[in-house]
Amino acid sequence: MKIKSGTFRVRAGSHVALKDWATKVKPIYADKEDYLALLQDHVTRMSELQQLLYACNRHALLVIFQAMDAAGKDGAIKHVMSGVNPQGCQVFSFKHPSGEELQHDFLWRAAIRFPERGHIGIFNRSYYEEVLILRVHPELLAAESVPGSHKGKDEIWDARYRSIRQLEDHLHRNGTQIVKIFLHLSKDEQRRRFLDRIDDPTKNWKFSMADIEERKYWKKYMHAYEKCMSATSTDDAPWYVVPADDKQNARLIVSQIVLDHLKDLKLEYPKSTPAHRRELLAIRKSLVKEG
Repeated sequence: MKIKSGTFRVRAGSHVALKDWATKVKPIYADKEDYLALLQDHVTRMSELQQLLYACNRHALLVIFQAMDAAGKDGAIKHVMSGVNPQGCQVFSFKHPSGEELQHDFLWRAAIRFPERGHIGIFNRSYYEEVLILRVHPELLAAESVPGSHKGKDEIWDARYRSIRQLEDHLHRNGTQIVKIFLHLSKDEQRRRFLDRIDDPTKNWKFSMADIEERKYWKKYMHAYEKCMSATSTDDAPWYVVPADDKQNARLIVSQIVLDHLKDLKLEYPKSTPAHRRELLAIRKSLVKEG
């Protein structure tokens, strides 16, 4: 079955109501063997396009993953990017901001990690935490010492959305393609995965009481995501709502989305100049004589 990535794309200017977006859809794969074959095909093609991206050295690709806990961000990154050359890929996980980071504007710590030309950058969480976690917990704004932040009113979020759009527009004009993926997990499936982490000793390290505490704010987080994606999904930096209850299906959808955006860059290998070509032929002649 061909994956139509546009099905999961949030159109610019549209209002997002997550209740209208499925957390599980009909599987793209027939069985596990078929899933592995499809994923391998995607990974192989992605590797080829990454090599072309690196050789062209005119564009960069930034893939941002956002989701609730246990939605499968780490697994998606691990499996989808398994065939990518590590030299051309940079992965960053964003945790709680440090003291130094809190002394800068909310975009600073992400800006210094944007991928360079020819590279793929992966953000496991991102600057979007600043309009998600902080919207759910506005008391955290006080630590950022931003004028007016203690009020926690809608204008603060509107201003941050505007800053994000302007930043992403700037990056796009300068050659960085941004793809933003929200792994849409149901609350019931998160519960099942939490139980699995508790019951399996090898997964205990993945779980903490903080995860349960944040689960209590589920509705507020869904509201924050809806507002965020409605305000920041643009033609040049779109959001995708990927059904995440089926991890394997989600990985195939994510890999197709990334492939489609790499293909849209219409990359080409650099063409040799006549002077460079003459130089290469001279080198070739010299090497042939050695034999």
